[in-house]
Amino acid sequence: MIKHKNREDDYNSRRKHLENLTDEELKNRFWDLAEKAVTPLIDLAYKNTTPAIERSVLLRMGFSSLEAKDLVDKVLNHGLISKGAGHVVYRLAELEKISIRESGLKLINNQGWKKVQESFGVASNE
Repeated sequence: MIKHKNREDDYNSRRKHLENLTDEELKNRFWDLAEKAVTPLIDLAYKNTTPAIERSVLLRMGFSSLEAKDLVDKVLNHGLISKGAGHVVYRLAELEKISIRESGLKLINNQGWKKVQESFGVASNE
């Protein structure tokens, strides 16, 4: 049997800085600390993506899973993943005044990449 050492209770000493706060002040402090804890996570999610997330976006835009995989692979190869695969497809559609579907199929067929890269200010690798 494992013997556990008794834990000294330091609750009262650790809460000293909070004991004179009102319920409203405690509530505000809680939400301030919660925001500080969550903000880096939100920032991370906002600035980063994964191929799986990008494929999911493309699936919701109407592309098949095979098309979505191919598009995401090409977006990665063209250095545009930080822009978002759906955004890349949308950008070409806007630039060429074509449908989202047509845009995605052009990109799958290696057409329009230079134009999209230039529109995002990313050096073309063609």
